[in-house]
Amino acid sequence: MGILSSTTAVCQFRVAGDLPSGDLYPWIAGRLAAHSFHSIDQSAAELSVGWVHLDDHRQMSFDVPAAFWRDHYVAFTLRRDQRKLPAALVKAYLQVAEHEYLTANPGFNRVPKQKREELKEAVRANLLTKTLPVPSGWDAVWETRTGIVTFTSLSAPIIELFETQFKKTFEGLRLVAVHPYARAGEVVPEALTPALEKANQATSDAAIDLIRSNQWLGWDFLLWLLHRTMTESSEYRVSRPGAAQEGDLFVAYLNDRLVLQSAGENGTQKITMAGPQDHFQEARTALKSGKRITEATLYLELGENIWKLTLKGELFHFASYKAPKVAIEKGDHVDEGSEREAAFYERMYVMEQGLQLFDSLFATFLGARLGSGWGEELVRIEGWLAGE
Repeated sequence: MGILSSTTAVCQFRVAGDLPSGDLYPWIAGRLAAHSFHSIDQSAAELSVGWVHLDDHRQMSFDVPAAFWRDHYVAFTLRRDQRKLPAALVKAYLQVAEHEYLTANPGFNRVPKQKREELKEAVRANLLTKTLPVPSGWDAVWETRTGIVTFTSLSAPIIELFETQFKKTFEGLRLVAVHPYARAGEVVPEALTPALEKANQATSDAAIDLIRSNQWLGWDFLLWLLHRTMTESSEYRVSRPGAAQEGDLFVAYLNDRLVLQSAGENGTQKITMAGPQDHFQEARTALKSGKRITEATLYLELGENIWKLTLKGELFHFASYKAPKVAIEKGDHVDEGSEREAAFYERMYVMEQGLQLFDSLFATFLGARLGSGWGEELVRIEGWLAGE
């Protein structure tokens, strides 16, 4: 599901490195063109990876602004076409080729190893010419004012492919994941920055260390939010910059789905609870036994607009991120290109507004978690878990 779909996946990165001085347009256009996608339909190649247009994956030319330039956004899609041969199919055709070789060479009881490798390569090459490549695409939007890149896949191999392709394309730049600790550093109230740095359990600035050593951010955030969902009004105020006005009231709560996990001598145990929750009694029992909430469905409401997402607590990835619907007008009187561009801006507006609400909610949590009253908050949470 792409960035223009009503529901998509979202992970974010910050661009690190020095951008060229002056107008970015010609430089980005040249880099995208140099690493654009090339079709393998008429060849036997197994794989092709490159950039295409966001709204038409058949287009791979970046010689006009409309191809990728949207005011302060750069929008493009990573396309991968791949041919895959089932192992059973290769094995069956290889057996035929080996039989034919032994028939033509009666002096051999079995095919020599080197010859078998040659036959295998020949079989694969022949089958590849008869196999259509399967196309896949994942959208990316680069907000050049903030340096934030939004990508629409949560698959670790695809994210790695995207990071590699981005670094190869834009020489001198690289992507740094906006993981929980990094997001905390961006939204925490300035007065609590020293407390956040003190709470950092990582021993280095490596992203993987900051993620693994600070899983408490996701655990405590989801536990705090679950408690507030059941015991408070669930109303919060916008505190981060964005489309919504600072101080506006919004609602945030957990419902529908929770994933809890614990690690012990018998390995990792995971419990998934799906469906509308009443008092979260099953979840409370699991939490009392030492399990942690690692994933949950979060609702955000501002006025009549509703955002829904599944928050992955370890990385703060947003799965099934559903924002208010953006309608694309159609008809003979409508300029399709202009309508798609208008839909893109409206889509980014509602997506970023949802992220603004999430960041405001996270900032509220950090104010409680890093403030002097966290001990009292924990007592209240533990009392709730115990049914008091």
